[in-house]
Amino acid sequence: MHTLPAETPVAAEHPALRPHPTKLFVETTTRCNLRCAMCVKQTRENAVAEGDLAPEVFEALAPAFPRLEALVLSGIGEPLLHPDLERFIRRAREAMPAEGWIGFQSNGLLLDRARARSLVEAGLGRICLSLDAVSPATFARIREGGDVGALDRAFAALAEAERAVGRRVEKGIEFVAMRDNVAELPAVVRWAAGRGATFALVTQVLPYDERLVDQAAYDPNTDVAVGFFEPWRERARREGVDLDRYFEVLWKYTKTPEEQRIVDFVEAMKADAHARDIFVNVQKILERDEAWLGRVQEIFAEAVRAAAEVGLDLRLPEVVPRGDRRCDFVEEGSAFVSWDGGVHPCYFLWHGYRCFVNGREKFVRP
Repeated sequence: MHTLPAETPVAAEHPALRPHPTKLFVETTTRCNLRCAMCVKQTRENAVAEGDLAPEVFEALAPAFPRLEALVLSGIGEPLLHPDLERFIRRAREAMPAEGWIGFQSNGLLLDRARARSLVEAGLGRICLSLDAVSPATFARIREGGDVGALDRAFAALAEAERAVGRRVEKGIEFVAMRDNVAELPAVVRWAAGRGATFALVTQVLPYDERLVDQAAYDPNTDVAVGFFEPWRERARREGVDLDRYFEVLWKYTKTPEEQRIVDFVEAMKADAHARDIFVNVQKILERDEAWLGRVQEIFAEAVRAAAEVGLDLRLPEVVPRGDRRCDFVEEGSAFVSWDGGVHPCYFLWHGYRCFVNGREKFVRP
């Protein structure tokens, strides 16, 4: 068995500096029994091959188990499709610290009473079920082949297994926020809590296909860009400069003095942003949908109130992205092992795909 180097005091304090992973994400399979519209597997440009994690690959990870705080057996696919899932859980549970936990994310379709009991008996500590709506029509539209009733049955099966085995499993949900479903978030929080969920993770949709770009519910501008723009917008109002006409007049060969004034104003703003090393997408900042963003903030606030009422731990994403960027996966000392044994530093880097960030096409090639 490999011997891991001793930790220095500084490394012990910060997970990212430790010589071993603190959280280990292991992709048990890339197969799935649903066809969700926002999933990378349903896009034309993805490079996600289908396969299951081999037992010998999982066993090769055993030297890391004694120092793990968390083992997450999730990736692109549905973990419950792997025939050795309980075996993996049991093996890791025997070697991990008592305070460490093992969990995974699931769509819940295969979580019947027998499977729930076998998972709890194996040592499952946490499970997160995908729940993006409580109205059947919205749920079925987002998760093709899915059914809210299946989630209801999954929660009931877990509760029965907990009673039978005499051990509690922390249950929660993940909600992918989009324009079509974000209004349901407060109702989703109450629904989940009523079925035993103690936490909810809300994430913003990452469009892997151009058809989903308009579903993004967040601001394409960073908080730094918005903070920079506000004084310039106020100045434009004071000086009578109509910024809404900028792209209308920008490429005119002959401009009126008023039109030239608009262009000069924006050019001065761009120069100021450049001098301060602030990235500002002029088109995105001028087209910013403040009414919509305000509505999302209201929905999130209502969800926070609902979570407080039912005692649920709600974790929300930013509506306006932070300019001071960080990777929580790296900060938390995470490592990612794909089903074929590849090791990666981040959830977003273990498969090849195309996506759209703030409307701009990006390609990821691990």
